Amino acid sequence: MIFGGNCTGETAASQIVCVLFTILTVAIFARAIVSWLNLDPRSPIIQILDAITEPIMDPIRRIMPRIGMIDLSPLVAILLLTFLSRGLQNALG
Repeated sequence: MIFGGNCTGETAASQIVCVLFTILTVAIFARAIVSWLNLDPRSPIIQILDAITEPIMDPIRRIMPRIGMIDLSPLVAILLLTFLSRGLQNALG
């Protein structure tokens, strides 16, 4: 599932990884949606989303150029988080 779905790993560590990566994925998705709206960047919600997602999004943006006005870094970040989450969950049981 795109947002982590069910976090029913065999170990507590794999469940924690699943929940953490699900939160990050939802935050990136929310930030992408919010970027389409004209909201005040000083809003506490916007600042929290930026603080959570910027460490993930910034390195991707540095590597990946924009395509016109479209920023595909949220899509790339979500795909990377999904693959990383699945790999870590498999490794942890």
